[in-house]
Amino acid sequence: MLPDDGSKPARRRAGAAWFGRGRKAHDVRTIGLALGGGGARGLAHVVMLELFDELGVRPAKVAGTSIGAIMAALYCSGISATEIKRGVDDLIITRKDSLRKVLQKRGALKWIDFFDPGIGRGGLINGESFLAFLYQAIRRSTFEELDIPLMVVATDFWNRKQVVFDSGPLLPALQASMAIPGVFTPVRIGDGLFIDGGAVNPVPYDLLLGKCDLTVAIDVMGMRGARRRRKMPSMFDVLFNSFQIMQRTIVDEKLQRQAPDIYVETRISNVQALEFYKVHEIYEQAEAAKAELRRQLAPRLARLTEKTS
Repeated sequence: MLPDDGSKPARRRAGAAWFGRGRKAHDVRTIGLALGGGGARGLAHVVMLELFDELGVRPAKVAGTSIGAIMAALYCSGISATEIKRGVDDLIITRKDSLRKVLQKRGALKWIDFFDPGIGRGGLINGESFLAFLYQAIRRSTFEELDIPLMVVATDFWNRKQVVFDSGPLLPALQASMAIPGVFTPVRIGDGLFIDGGAVNPVPYDLLLGKCDLTVAIDVMGMRGARRRRKMPSMFDVLFNSFQIMQRTIVDEKLQRQAPDIYVETRISNVQALEFYKVHEIYEQAEAAKAELRRQLAPRLARLTEKTS
């Protein structure tokens, strides 16, 4: 649960300008975008980002947790949603892919390098290898080099609190933010040990409140389908679903206290945390949420435009 003692979340190497690039904290027409965690369901963020590209608007500030931080870093580095989607298609093997198509995919066969044989170290997948691969696409080494200022949420494992990375080296922060307990190896940064930011702040819109004219939050935690409920869950199902129950409780409490201007749930169903091969099913399910975001965002953008006319 988020701390209720009035304390502010810790920041590492704080000091980067909030909006950067000469922006003022309360300039009109500024949009803050929060991208939440959700494992493979986070691929739905690509569809939501497409809408921003289609509307010709760019967030002034972005906050991300876990897979949301990864997608945010790609987007904030200047890569369009269309380019991100193309890169995902090159990397992910779906069940419909033929052997020939798999062999033609530039990144798919590199997945073998991501698995960590040292399960005893706390994870099945080596986050460093996975992030190093993504780094080739991001092509930015620090937060300061990003086109859009970014805040990345991780969890301080030993101190049991939220940490927000907003300056300094980018890759370690992303690696920490997506270190899903039991799946990705925990990450050491300095004297700290970090795990997935979803343990403390699954949809970090609160970091943007009061700093932008409009705050938009995208929740990709999804829901379990009815067919799943008939089966006895596996050990990993129990682990992931327990983590998601905790995350949902955190978000519901936050929404009761203070909600963002726009909060959209993608409501992806029948997709588990690591089922990235369901990418096209995820995209299809996310289209309804994209339409809902358009319905809510377009008129608000029109009103913001009126403020400067």
